[in-house]
Amino acid sequence: MSTLNASFVQNMPIVRPEYFFIIGLSGIPYSSYYYIFLFITYFIAVIGNSIVLLIIALERSLHSPKYIGVFNLALADIGETNAVIPNMMKTFFSDSQFISYNACLANMFFVNFFITVQSVTLVVLAFDRFIAICLPLRYHALLNNTVMSLVFLVVWAFNTSLVALAASLMTRLSFCKTNVVQSYYCDYGPVLRLACNDNSINIFITNLIAALFLVAPLCIIVLSYMGIFFALSKITTWEARLKALKTCVSHLILVGIFFLPVICIFIASSITSLTPNARVISTSLSFTLPPMLNPIIYVLNTAEIRVLIRKVLKKRIVPIRNISK
Repeated sequence: MSTLNASFVQNMPIVRPEYFFIIGLSGIPYSSYYYIFLFITYFIAVIGNSIVLLIIALERSLHSPKYIGVFNLALADIGETNAVIPNMMKTFFSDSQFISYNACLANMFFVNFFITVQSVTLVVLAFDRFIAICLPLRYHALLNNTVMSLVFLVVWAFNTSLVALAASLMTRLSFCKTNVVQSYYCDYGPVLRLACNDNSINIFITNLIAALFLVAPLCIIVLSYMGIFFALSKITTWEARLKALKTCVSHLILVGIFFLPVICIFIASSITSLTPNARVISTSLSFTLPPMLNPIIYVLNTAEIRVLIRKVLKKRIVPIRNISK
């Protein structure tokens, strides 16, 4: 009987809904205020990351391997926030929570793509710090602008192909039960769970992406910092150790605000069953807060950018004082 059922499911025509219904936050009073909060974080993220992009692009002293990585991270942050929040605002403030099938797949692709780019960029920046501290004399031989640019070209190409494969495999699924997505955007997992035919290939690709872009990056970053701390332990003076460690502070904070929310969500979902509203709030915060905080952290913790901003402000303030006199 099970064999007959399996063959019947395989021979079923693929059912693709014209629209998906994005449920978002349901049954929570004043939920619109939460969406306004997310829009404020979006505004800060776009402005902050745009400033970082402009500073790095216009200031020749920042045209170095490290800042190519920072530039790439700011670009991915802008891409991710633009993929998530404007669509969300349009959906919930226009009182139309429907999204077309093709728009859903596109939304799914861009959100997942930019998240994977963020993850890999943090790995590349960890490698940059590892080479700078553990192999300082070989830094310029191993890492230069050309090498870093080629690395990110490969990253973007590889991530595009793998995430596009995952999104395209959704077209082989049949959605014959419901079209209600328990999320605030076309989230891959909730959409995948709506399928009523065999989705084993999709689950495999999902696990592969999670392993490549969440588990592996975190492990590589941890190993990199183990090497960095071992190298720092060989430095004789505490002043030299702290000076070297200060160059890693910004990156460590970025790693924390990117990976900790994901780890907490994973642990919470393993211990207990998260309600749809809890999942929406936790994932939306983990997606929107890091892009907002990243440029702030780099401006506050990076001496080169702080000095550059002071120079610009002094140039603007001095003429104003002269005019006032």
